[in-house]
Amino acid sequence: MKNFSGTGLDSPAASNSVRTGPTLFGYSAVVAQYFDENRLPVCSVDHPCEPGRVVRVDRSLVLVAVGMELLHLPYPLDAGVPVTGDWVWIGPNRAGDRQILGVLPRRSELSRKRAFEDSSAAQVLAANMDVIGVVVPVDRPLTHNRLERTLVAAWDSGAVPLVIVTKADLEQAADDVVGQVILQAAGVDVVTTSAENGHGIEDLLAHLPPRSTLVLLGPSGAGKSTLINALVGHNVQHTGEVRSGDFRGKHTTTSRELVPLADGTVLMDTPGVRGFGLFDADDGMEQMFGDVDELAGLCRFSDCAHQQEPGCAVQAALADGTLEDRRWNNYLKLQREMAALARRKDAAASRAYQREWHQKVVGGGRSQRSAERARSEREEEQRSKRKRR
Repeated sequence: MKNFSGTGLDSPAASNSVRTGPTLFGYSAVVAQYFDENRLPVCSVDHPCEPGRVVRVDRSLVLVAVGMELLHLPYPLDAGVPVTGDWVWIGPNRAGDRQILGVLPRRSELSRKRAFEDSSAAQVLAANMDVIGVVVPVDRPLTHNRLERTLVAAWDSGAVPLVIVTKADLEQAADDVVGQVILQAAGVDVVTTSAENGHGIEDLLAHLPPRSTLVLLGPSGAGKSTLINALVGHNVQHTGEVRSGDFRGKHTTTSRELVPLADGTVLMDTPGVRGFGLFDADDGMEQMFGDVDELAGLCRFSDCAHQQEPGCAVQAALADGTLEDRRWNNYLKLQREMAALARRKDAAASRAYQREWHQKVVGGGRSQRSAERARSEREEEQRSKRKRR
């Protein structure tokens, strides 16, 4: 994925763009440079264009920040489907109203496999985020496999994952939960917070680069909306209670929406997700399970299946406890899931090719028969003319 490159704040083009862009929603000189690198041919002095950012996507309209305004605009006709966090070009239409003319390439993208079982398509949840905050509440049992799966997706997005432990004031065992998370999320920073008493809020803000975008990802009732309210300093998100029986909360957040902070940081709350199907997450698997891949490379045989083969480093690590059985089984499960997805994608591509090939053959056959019939009719007409003479 393409990353933003720095640009001098004293650049004339950049400084001019910063004054006209949606600075409340993360627009900066660096983003202005990115717009300059992705200009549209239709934009000119006679047809001026403005930078904007998608704040929320509704069923029929897109809420876009343009300068200091928030505009409800229709979906673009041929610029692709925007998602929350996208940077977009805004320009006039024939009636003089503004419209979305183009969606810039995403420098980061959080995706998951669509929920239904046989799908091989991706659902893009957010774009252009710098940090993905994986929210882990302490008031429910820690699901290790879910945390690993979510961190794989976070690493694969192109953003930096950050584990945010919430509700630390509710449980005596909060330190134990934090300790487990730190061990499991090796290589990922962990921040402990309590939105109710403000604990950890400053520490969380210190982990965010200036004018960055933080996406909060976690199950319903994990405290994402409460955390956003604490970061903003007043209630901007509705919050709800969590059932004590199954630890499930109501979906108080029903859509992904950007929330600006006073210092230029942008937050994005997301609806709680119960499942997170991986989608082409090879890079994320390498980041999250690099130790397992390294062990596999130490096996005596390069084609080791890691079962009963002699000299298997993976089985040796499982035997002495260096590699946890649960972690190894989850690694295998995720690998099988991604392999099945690849097979479905190949099958879908094969079916699409066959349909296209069939249409071309059938269409070509019809065209050929039509041409032969026309030629026969012309010859018959010519013979009739000669007879009449």
